[in-house]
Amino acid sequence: MPQYLKKSTGSAAGSTAAQESVTATVKSVIADIRLNGDAAVRTYSEKFDKWSPHSFKLSQSEIEEIIATVPEQTLKDIKEVQANVRTFAQAQRDSLKDFEIEIRPGVHLGQKNIPINAVGAYIPGGRYPLLASAHMTIVTAKVAGVPNVIACTPPIAGQIPSATVAAMHFAGADSIYILGGVQAVAAMAAGTPTIPKVDFIAGPGNAYVADAKRQLFGEVGIDLFAGPTEILIVADETADPFTIATDLVSQAEHGPDTPAVLITTSSSVGQKSIEYVNQLLEKSNLSTAALAKTSWDAFGEVVVVESLDEAWKLADEYASEHVQIFTKEPREALREMSNYGALFMGERTCVSFGDKVIGTNHVLPTRKASRYTGGLWVGKYLRTVTYQEVSDEKASGELGRLCGRAARAELFEGHARSGDLRASRYLGDKFEWIQ
Repeated sequence: MPQYLKKSTGSAAGSTAAQESVTATVKSVIADIRLNGDAAVRTYSEKFDKWSPHSFKLSQSEIEEIIATVPEQTLKDIKEVQANVRTFAQAQRDSLKDFEIEIRPGVHLGQKNIPINAVGAYIPGGRYPLLASAHMTIVTAKVAGVPNVIACTPPIAGQIPSATVAAMHFAGADSIYILGGVQAVAAMAAGTPTIPKVDFIAGPGNAYVADAKRQLFGEVGIDLFAGPTEILIVADETADPFTIATDLVSQAEHGPDTPAVLITTSSSVGQKSIEYVNQLLEKSNLSTAALAKTSWDAFGEVVVVESLDEAWKLADEYASEHVQIFTKEPREALREMSNYGALFMGERTCVSFGDKVIGTNHVLPTRKASRYTGGLWVGKYLRTVTYQEVSDEKASGELGRLCGRAARAELFEGHARSGDLRASRYLGDKFEWIQ
């Protein structure tokens, strides 16, 4: 029986009334932008971001001027991180093969992976300039072969986020807009005279952006229905409590509703980890301590279990976005666990590596969605389609006979007659309806 040394007291989903308010606001903004296009986009940008430039789209010369203001080390770091992301994404792409087989003489079936034609990448920036989201959404799309990537990011406190623009540019964005929030997502989905319509939207965002993607899903594709960031650590008695605490806090700073969970086989490790978290939040000079403390107090959990077998099972029930493994044999988790967005094995790696630099994608499933989906990857930007050709007359006639029988078993007479026609034409079968 699990023993909770600390249990969550919050609700990550938020109140129903609050969510209904978000949904109503988003619905009205989308409707207005559909009706009034660029004028509505400008109205909401002024209202929400106090931002109304002559053009939301940056020209090439403006991009170059902005990048020139970014410190050289930051530019080098952006390029190094993007090289990591690009290398891993290319390996993913290389794992996907087009193929064609002849399943019987004259019957050819094939599969192709075709890039989406136009993608919108949303790079959030309300609380922090999230350069990494440019790497994850744009680089991956370009490796997939997407020919046109439109990238939007909001101003921060009335200023253009220069490092974010650099990241978007080096990632391969075909056009960059300083535009945020629902107005950016709705404009990319619906299209306006100055913002081309896209087929797919990727990237994280606040509750309003997430709800906009939800409402627009179907009209455009989306990467994921995203919720608050999540971290879960599985630890045994060999784990270092200070490292555990540091990594839990590293994710709690994302927002006020981040679940940060420790499952451990050691009561001592659990208790010491709680003590270290409290020290880091109350007695260190962490600039985001207040926000992280809000999240930890409401959503932090520490659970003690009797064995690693129990730990693996409980961790799979959480189905967390990020799972770190601090055990004597961390790779055991690859065999024992199945529900996670990304797995980080051993104390030499951490979720922050995945968030920022290591190369795997950080757009991952939350709220237990890892039970049925993975995160953003090259394959999300591809449409896996099939094709078929029957080059042999006898094969076509035989398939026609089979189709006729199979369709009539389902009472689909029209389908059956398409089969009959091939059986008649190529095998000489007679049918009353064919004169």
